[in-house]
Amino acid sequence: MNKLRKILFPFSVAYDGITSLRNYMYNKGYIESTVYEVPVICVGNLNVGGTGKSPMIEYLISILKKDYKIAVLSRGYKRKSKGFHLVEKHHTVEEVGDEPLQFKLKYPEVIVAVDANRRRGINILKEKAGVILLDDAFQHRKVKPFFTVLLTSYSDLYVNDLLLPAGNLRESKAGAKRANCIVVTKCPENLSYAKQQQIQYDLNLELHQHIYFSAIAYASVIQGVEETKHINFLEEKSFKLVTGIANPKPLVDYLTELKLNFEHHEFADHHNFTEEEIVKLDSETIILTTEKDFMRLKDKIKKAALFYLPISVSFLNKEEGFIERIKNAAAFIPEENEQEKEE
Repeated sequence: MNKLRKILFPFSVAYDGITSLRNYMYNKGYIESTVYEVPVICVGNLNVGGTGKSPMIEYLISILKKDYKIAVLSRGYKRKSKGFHLVEKHHTVEEVGDEPLQFKLKYPEVIVAVDANRRRGINILKEKAGVILLDDAFQHRKVKPFFTVLLTSYSDLYVNDLLLPAGNLRESKAGAKRANCIVVTKCPENLSYAKQQQIQYDLNLELHQHIYFSAIAYASVIQGVEETKHINFLEEKSFKLVTGIANPKPLVDYLTELKLNFEHHEFADHHNFTEEEIVKLDSETIILTTEKDFMRLKDKIKKAALFYLPISVSFLNKEEGFIERIKNAAAFIPEENEQEKEE
């Protein structure tokens, strides 16, 4: 534990007491968690940011959209609007948030809404959709999802972290027991079976829980506002990589492995670019960014060639089992309380 964490640790103990009491009250039923007559699937994490929730939401959409009318409900982090809003393609990031707008533009047939009050949002959406996906709602105990997917990054497993403010945990590691399954994200593609087993042992799962491992799959193309180019377009060129995400290291490492020539401009997660920053960025020749950052930059960058590199979820193990459980959840089929038969 470094010096700063030692200083902050007493505050983490106090924070643990508050969040643990809150969870105890919900677990014992002293505070009500609402159960809905429509299947609600939650995607969340224990760590603050950087676990890959948006790609996972998009993955769930891709496997359910053929059979169900899907709604995605997000709080719309850092948006300037208040209350419930249905996201439309003409909206801006300032109005609805970057990730909800990303979902709507990529899947226009899906209902996307923002509301910090998840109960209110679900009550409105349950009349419009057959399945509701809750984005980043693991700590939202006022709602009891039918199925919960908990994400943890390979390089930052929640069992190795501390509670805020000494660490990055939103609540105690014991909260992971509420999840139906845990997906270890951003793994190396060549992650060995022995290492997978070690991580499963370290996470100390409940008997009813299932674990999966996934990697980031990078597209072979980069996408602009009106054009798509093969990533080879960046070879022998100098460009600026602009990121406003919690953990840009996997992307930086990937581009470095491709031996591309770039300079990285790193901003905070969900960064709202100032006019001065936009002017400076727009003086560049080529900008490569993430899809989330692209949502915030696409209407502001006028001169520079702006592209993003699409990503998706790539499972390293038992993808069929994960898909089956998600489809069962969408169909309201309860999980069996037994150890995973695939092990």
